[in-house]
Amino acid sequence: MMGFEYLDKNVVYVDSACQSLRPQPVIDAINEYYKKHNSCGERVKYDWGIITDEKVEATRGKVLKYVKKSPRHYFVSFTLNTTYGLNLILSQIDIKKAGIKTIVTSDIEHNSPFLSTISCAKKNHLKREVITRNEDGSINPDDIPERALVVVNCASNIDGRLLINIKGIIKKVHKTGGYIVIDAAQAMAHSSEILYDVEPDAICFSAHKMYAPSLGGIIIRHDFAKLIDTNFIGGGMVDDVDKETFLLSKDNKEHSYTQFEAGLQAWGEIIGLGASIDWLNSLSKKDHQMLEKNTKELFELLSSKEKLHLINKVPATTMSFYVDKKEMGYDSHVLGAALADSGIMARTGYFCVHYYLDHVKHYPPLIRFSLGYHNRPEDIKKIAEALKNF
Repeated sequence: MMGFEYLDKNVVYVDSACQSLRPQPVIDAINEYYKKHNSCGERVKYDWGIITDEKVEATRGKVLKYVKKSPRHYFVSFTLNTTYGLNLILSQIDIKKAGIKTIVTSDIEHNSPFLSTISCAKKNHLKREVITRNEDGSINPDDIPERALVVVNCASNIDGRLLINIKGIIKKVHKTGGYIVIDAAQAMAHSSEILYDVEPDAICFSAHKMYAPSLGGIIIRHDFAKLIDTNFIGGGMVDDVDKETFLLSKDNKEHSYTQFEAGLQAWGEIIGLGASIDWLNSLSKKDHQMLEKNTKELFELLSSKEKLHLINKVPATTMSFYVDKKEMGYDSHVLGAALADSGIMARTGYFCVHYYLDHVKHYPPLIRFSLGYHNRPEDIKKIAEALKNF
């Protein structure tokens, strides 16, 4: 629980898949920005601005190092969130220049890739395919058509299942002349290693799911970025502007990141992300073991309850289940409210995965428990007590 000493002992927060709690070093980094060098980055020459620039640039490097990507091949741009990043890419990609014939996503996707691929397909008159993910999270390589733009997650926000054959899928996509964009929102905090030895064309993520402030990011290949027809434009993206023309800063490789950063950026939040990466890297073996132990015990608890229908096949920090209204007389929303009355904060509903959970599986509303490094063994005991009658 390093960094969460401020947390009330009665608080049981199990909604980290939505947004994680912030450890003290991240809070301190943000406060330091606002108290000691509150300034605009890339626009000023005074000392505060120079400090901000140095810390923001350092964060870009930390992001690349965190997922083991070389700045020779990738750069980092900051956005609002994963949804925003995916839409920036899919709404501006030059489909003809890229030679894309089909856009592909999967059935277990969050609405972020699901809706943005619908929009991209309609805009560009593309065929769109929704492929079925296997229960272990893998994708059948034969389901990937030629010259496809593939947009899929590498970790599910339903049950944490991983795209375990991500390396083979990326190779298949590239071999057949396609491109692949990875939604890594649920992977960055607890499963970032899945991104280490692979080379997708872009990775979109949300900092607020990795113990950082509310922020998003795009990790994108330099060569893939050249296929983006930049038309979402604003201050901070240009080197010069004439009456009818402008010169984009992205044309200078050192400033490639400006391609997706229109207007004033969230400097304090970016610095907070840098602090969260430092904090994640500082976690001990004991911290990781505690999260693993809590995950295993919660999975065993939920699996043992006959009246709770667990979606997960294996333990994961994210676990979803539902109650049968015909059997219980109430649905998961009511149970979620009862848990809240007991001080347990969990998510209810379809978690922005409406297509798969509602229209494919026909599940009733669900409850999701998602753990983080702030959770204590006592939290699992309190959940067990609240669910003792199931």
